[in-house]
Amino acid sequence: MRILVVGAGGVGGYFGGRLAQAGRDVTFLVRERRAEEMKAHGLQIVSPYGDATLHPKIATAAQIAAPYDVILLSVKSYSLAGAMNDFAAAVGPDTMIYPVLNGMRHMDLLAERFGKQSVLGGVCMVAAEVDRDGRIRQLTNFQRLIYGEVDGRVTLRLQKLDETLRDAGFDAAISTDILRDMWQKWVMLATLGALTCLLRGNIGQIASAPGGAELSRKALAECAAVAAANGYPQSSAFLEDQTAKLTSRESALTSSMYRDLTKGAPVEADTILGDLLERGRKHGVATPLLAAAYVNLSIYQRGLDRAQSAVMK
Repeated sequence: MRILVVGAGGVGGYFGGRLAQAGRDVTFLVRERRAEEMKAHGLQIVSPYGDATLHPKIATAAQIAAPYDVILLSVKSYSLAGAMNDFAAAVGPDTMIYPVLNGMRHMDLLAERFGKQSVLGGVCMVAAEVDRDGRIRQLTNFQRLIYGEVDGRVTLRLQKLDETLRDAGFDAAISTDILRDMWQKWVMLATLGALTCLLRGNIGQIASAPGGAELSRKALAECAAVAAANGYPQSSAFLEDQTAKLTSRESALTSSMYRDLTKGAPVEADTILGDLLERGRKHGVATPLLAAAYVNLSIYQRGLDRAQSAVMK
């Protein structure tokens, strides 16, 4: 299958790089600056599973001339609108759009633009980022892609995708309940992001502070209540597992949003926290900790936007 990986950041660069390393037909759709970096230095991966320097196929939006079989969409949510314009020419009647963005809002936006039949559900589990030297650095040892039809069917096209993604150096699996899986990741990510960004520390630091562990439990309960109100109650096993992870005093766990925050980079507050808040409000779910974190990050993001506007003037 011809795969177009949209974005060569931490997620797209890692999984797309491993697919290319495994001999899959992969092309990276990137902007001019990233294209020049990759031409000059290759796509470099630093990982517990082995380092690699690859020289994959690269394209910019103007060079897309025909549809691809699969579009692995891995951009940040605030870049989605531009990305859809960039890869539109790569979408044909049989193209599968496989997004691994956070939250759920992107599913509606992609379906509105390209039709519901084009869009798969997806979950990505990896902690990776682009370091100062432009390398993809994997921060932990988990690495998994999950994919499924929104209606839960195991279709022929999904089986073909599964054959393509398996045995490529990471875990890959079909889901017959992908929306549930996406909501579960959203609950996990929103809780972790709200806590680390609002309290400005990793999980171990939060759990060790007076009242920190209890605050973590309350944040998880808020996010889980929103999911349940929207038809996706979280299992007891999942909630117990998350509670243990979120109250461990030895944990150095942080969220990608917190790491972006500490770098002075844009954050996905609207899609990870804001959209969850709105879905909770529609069902009358009280989420004071989630709201506090979202206000905090909104102030931060607006400050970034003002600074950028001032520079452009």
